[in-house]
Amino acid sequence: MATGQLFSKTTQALFYNYKQLPIQRMLDFDFLCGRETPSVAGIINPGSEGFQKLFFGQEEIAIPVHSTIEAACAAHPTADVFINFASFRSAAASSMSALKQPTIKVAAIIAEGVPESDAKELIAYAKANNKVVIGPATVGGIQAGAFKIGDTAGTIDNIIQCKLYRPGSVGFVSKSGGMSNELYNSIARVTDGIYEGIAIGGDVFPGSTLSDHVLRFNNIPQVKMVVVLGELGGRDEYSLVEALKQGKINKPVVAWVSGTCATLFKSEVQFGHAGAKSGGEMESAQAKNQALRDAGAIVPTSYEAFEGAIKDAFEKLVEAGKTTPVKEITPPQIPEDLSTAIKSGKVRAPTHIISTISDDRGEEPCYAGVPMSSIVEQGLGVGDVISLLWFKRSLPRYCTRFIEICVMLCADHGPCVSGAHNSIVTARAGKDLVSCLVSGLLTIGPRFGGAIDDAARYFKDAYDKGLTPYEFVESMKKKGIRVPGIGHRIKRGDNRDKRVELLQRYARENFPSVKYMEYAVQVETYTLSKANNLVLNVDGAIGSLFLDLLAGSGMFTKPEIDEIVGIGYLNGLFVLARSIGLIGHTFDQKRLKQPLYRHPWEDVLYTK
Repeated sequence: MATGQLFSKTTQALFYNYKQLPIQRMLDFDFLCGRETPSVAGIINPGSEGFQKLFFGQEEIAIPVHSTIEAACAAHPTADVFINFASFRSAAASSMSALKQPTIKVAAIIAEGVPESDAKELIAYAKANNKVVIGPATVGGIQAGAFKIGDTAGTIDNIIQCKLYRPGSVGFVSKSGGMSNELYNSIARVTDGIYEGIAIGGDVFPGSTLSDHVLRFNNIPQVKMVVVLGELGGRDEYSLVEALKQGKINKPVVAWVSGTCATLFKSEVQFGHAGAKSGGEMESAQAKNQALRDAGAIVPTSYEAFEGAIKDAFEKLVEAGKTTPVKEITPPQIPEDLSTAIKSGKVRAPTHIISTISDDRGEEPCYAGVPMSSIVEQGLGVGDVISLLWFKRSLPRYCTRFIEICVMLCADHGPCVSGAHNSIVTARAGKDLVSCLVSGLLTIGPRFGGAIDDAARYFKDAYDKGLTPYEFVESMKKKGIRVPGIGHRIKRGDNRDKRVELLQRYARENFPSVKYMEYAVQVETYTLSKANNLVLNVDGAIGSLFLDLLAGSGMFTKPEIDEIVGIGYLNGLFVLARSIGLIGHTFDQKRLKQPLYRHPWEDVLYTK
């Protein structure tokens, strides 16, 4: 066991099993104490590597993350404290691995319930190799104004109230982490505060004992008196009794063993810690308190008198000139996290994203204000979901059914069209699904599937201006613009696109009005008089019918309709639909285990 000070203002630690809050609390304490370097040198997260962003005062820093203890110790040879936040299942193994590293001097094990056999093995190894184990079942320890382990001493407000941002004159050791916080406060009220505080942990076999740390405190010049808080159960306090009797401790020791109320119970009582269970008269709080009193420790008559006893002991040291109370300093202000400041109403901050279509903050996601459960319970379909997420309203069933028909009819058009071809070639190159899908989607544009918006825009403009089909087509010709939605590479006037016929039939049977579709048909009649392949294609059919859906439903204003067409909603319908087919072609090629595609020479015209 170490015989002197464990920590200093330059001590750095390795933190095992990343936990954001305790690490940030350590860094905030560092800033409060005026440390120049963060006390956390690195983080060990098995299986992960990289960096974690945290705050050191107002500065955001990146702390390295290592996947193994060995790698972390090699990267940070000056870090000699290992803070272990692993569960009780793996805490012993990881702690032993750390103790076996030559750079690690102190290991703090936070988990409680570590198997006793494992704890004994850790204790034996630490003693044999002159290393210190704090815990298991501990909150850790702190050297005021220099270094703290994890959540020791709680929040920054509590640390400031307990004057832990600068060193005092009292050494403190306890089994209980929770009671440590209480005693830090009590000691700060009646003395100049603690110099170092340790919670050895509440398990039956702690890695270090009360007397281990009291003997250390006795060798630290800055520690002028010692405060000890024990508890019933076990015989740890008796090693302190022996040290006092043997004269190994020459500083005042104020001690109290909690659990005196156990005698009021008729049967044996198990208190909070695994070790807090009296196994006989000698392990009772009364017996331990008396033994400490007989050995020369200052032991009050009750816990309520504990603070007064600490005060009296400190004042006697001051009167005797053996210590001079530490001068008070003003600690720096810790910057408040933005989220905390916003909640408290201290600041306001602009948002970075606006969302009007969905909200996932409640018990369940909502689409345009409609809860997910309601969508399922009402038996709504994909078309209804599109109407909520795209149009922010529940469209009539004939509208959502039309959307679903469009998706079904446009899902695929065989392997030879450019989008499918691209996806097939990419799949055969061994690429992943997303790459195959994107390679197909990137072909969508004015010449392939992307003419729906343009068709709707031009048909609407011409119809609203009252242009005859002749005037419309000829004006487009003069501008050098092909009429979007008109023309097909395969279909002819005597071989119409079946998809167009299905859409037109559905609209005539279900839509209140099909004025834009009928106008498109009149345009087709005129263009067919010029060439047999200038038929109304599926882009033109969907574009014109969507205009009828938007206008005929009575749920959209004219500016809203113009915006929907201008933004690209209708092309979005084709992108959504065709994604189904492109994914299908990708899976088909992978299922068939097709080799890398190479285009045949005979299908290429080589020319100079």
